[in-house]
Amino acid sequence: MSPISILWVDDEIDLLQSLVMFLENKGYHIKQATNGRDAVERCKDEIFDIVFLDENMPGLSGLETLGMIKAAQPNLPTVMITKSEEENIMDEAIGGQITDYLIKPVKPQQILLTIKKIIDNKRLVQEKTATAYQQEFQKIFMAIQEEQDFTGWVDIYKKLVYWELNLIESETGQMNEVFAMQKSEANKEFCKFIIRNYEAWINKQIDAPVMSHTLMQKNVIPLLGSDKPTFLFLIDNLRYDQWRIIEPLIATLYRSEQEDLLFSILPTCTQYSRNAIFSGMMPLDIQHQFPKYWIFDDEDEGKNRYEEQLLADLLARNRLTLKHKYVKITHYDAGLEFEHQVSNYLQNNLNVIVYNFVDTMSHARTEKGIVRELANDEAAYRSITQSWFKHSPLWAALKKLAEKNVRVIITTDHGTIRVGTPSKVVGDRNTSTNLRYKTGKNLRYEHKDVFEVNKPESIKLPRQHISSKYIFAKEDRYFVYHNNYNHFVKYFDNTFQHGGISMEEMLIPFIVLRPK
Repeated sequence: MSPISILWVDDEIDLLQSLVMFLENKGYHIKQATNGRDAVERCKDEIFDIVFLDENMPGLSGLETLGMIKAAQPNLPTVMITKSEEENIMDEAIGGQITDYLIKPVKPQQILLTIKKIIDNKRLVQEKTATAYQQEFQKIFMAIQEEQDFTGWVDIYKKLVYWELNLIESETGQMNEVFAMQKSEANKEFCKFIIRNYEAWINKQIDAPVMSHTLMQKNVIPLLGSDKPTFLFLIDNLRYDQWRIIEPLIATLYRSEQEDLLFSILPTCTQYSRNAIFSGMMPLDIQHQFPKYWIFDDEDEGKNRYEEQLLADLLARNRLTLKHKYVKITHYDAGLEFEHQVSNYLQNNLNVIVYNFVDTMSHARTEKGIVRELANDEAAYRSITQSWFKHSPLWAALKKLAEKNVRVIITTDHGTIRVGTPSKVVGDRNTSTNLRYKTGKNLRYEHKDVFEVNKPESIKLPRQHISSKYIFAKEDRYFVYHNNYNHFVKYFDNTFQHGGISMEEMLIPFIVLRPK
């Protein structure tokens, strides 16, 4: 490995020879320049790992030299060294994208520490992250194996997402494989937990978490009593890890008042979970009370056409006469229109905005090769979400709302999982097409791969035929018919799907924010 090459720029470089010799004795290769113009030319002609740059020099100042170096080598780490502690100079240097800032007189150990932070930072972060996860691995393993309630599983999933993001960020490749196995084991045990408890939750036989059909009643309606307008953004198919990726940007303008994980109902798909959210009812109850609003799986009509009406009925049942508005945004121009007119919504007590981008991206990844290339794994999937959000009309609208006295809620209807294990299923032509759940008659399947519900009414799901049942895929499985089995396995393997049982699909974010 070649020695680290450092360019030290100072008009009094002769007075710094003891520091130069100290670094050379440590194995670093030091080049010297006494003015800004020479430094800029050397940066154009030579390769350096770090530049130490004096702020106060005759001719080109340190700040001017910094700008020219960055123009030539934007990613070259540059450390500003100055006698001045004036705030405006520090601000300008930081604005010029310096890597570090030292005040004269500098000591040898200060210089050495700065070099290590810059050069060895990635390696040190990798080592520290890997060691920390190794220490936490056993604790998470024990928690997965223990009998947990729903709060315990929320805690486990939060920890897993935390470590997933940190391991990916630090690029600890081998640890990522260990983590993937632990996450898979967690999903296996989570499925067992859901199968044991789900029916009792739905029928109020045991304490249940906040779920899709109780979300509005328990978490939203109690917040609606004040004059402060509430904006509820439901971003379709937003996983918790995706929320964590966009959270730092939101945190620049908003403070979090509440951050919870809720449980989506089964099936974890828009037709069921989102109708349940806005009606405050389970799907079977919607079908009984509003038969014209419930559209079965095998019908061609849109499955979420009546959310606005269901929301209005929910508010009326709770004797809330507040002024409200429901908006569904399914394409970019609709998002722009909402952003441009967002101030008009301040007159409403409650604004519900359904944003469909993430779900659209998930489906596009399955159907379009270029999107699959761009989002080829979990990290890339999160990255696309982050990039979309940063440049979206949604973020532009949130920036405008941050200047107002409002309450902002961000949530979703369900998440999604990257599937990787095909499971054969047989059904008639009326069987639902979703890859993570099936409902229909005469279903044949691998029993070990599914949570089977022979009596849909037991978990408050409607059935179209007297002999209809539901099956839900466990972990990362997806259903494939026998006909053209290999073709569909190749087409759907490693795609993001939803409808079944996994932490990624069922444990969904609920965030309450207020502007700073």
